[in-house]
Amino acid sequence: MWSYYGTKKRIAKHYPKPIFDKIIEPFAGAAQYSLFDENWKKEVILYDKYDVIINIWNYLINANEKDILSLPDMFEGDNVDIHTSLSKDEKNLIGFCINSGSAAPKKTTKKFNSWNKTKLDISKNLYKIKHWKAYVGSYDVIENDEATWYIDPPYFSGGIWYRHNNKHINYDELGKWCLSRKGQIIVCENDSATWLDFKPLVVMNGQLHKTMEVIYTNL
Repeated sequence: MWSYYGTKKRIAKHYPKPIFDKIIEPFAGAAQYSLFDENWKKEVILYDKYDVIINIWNYLINANEKDILSLPDMFEGDNVDIHTSLSKDEKNLIGFCINSGSAAPKKTTKKFNSWNKTKLDISKNLYKIKHWKAYVGSYDVIENDEATWYIDPPYFSGGIWYRHNNKHINYDELGKWCLSRKGQIIVCENDSATWLDFKPLVVMNGQLHKTMEVIYTNL
């Protein structure tokens, strides 16, 4: 729905379909798994330690199509702060999209600006998320409900750009926590990770080189 570093939009189709009526994403980011196909129809619960992310989700959950379409277009060189009537959450939403793939919202519109198109896409898809819930919180405070757990943490190697990055995660503890979840477990990583028994999923063509996305799943 909106641009964020590490998004799974291009490869969401490769992950197993949810088999439970509830999807929980403990590292929500842009929640592309929950948005994919008809996954959004499930009971979706998002968590993220980065409050900016969750505040954007709650803004969108409560917004209507007119709210989104009334947000300003942005063009290369424009600074989001010139729009003084915007709320902090609106500026942050726009800020993630005026320099696509960023791990934090930006102020100045760059060449890779997806906002003007993204704004239209969001307005058309708001209905999908009206029943979703989003909370600020660490993965280890989430109740262990039976659900499809889609777990996409900052990667052990390469997750440095997030606000709460790989340096703040004990991956041995995270691995134990993942394995203790009730229901369907889906864990994302790249092929340098060994903290779970990961298997190859799909090759990604990056700007500089190819990478292998891997997966752990219990079903």
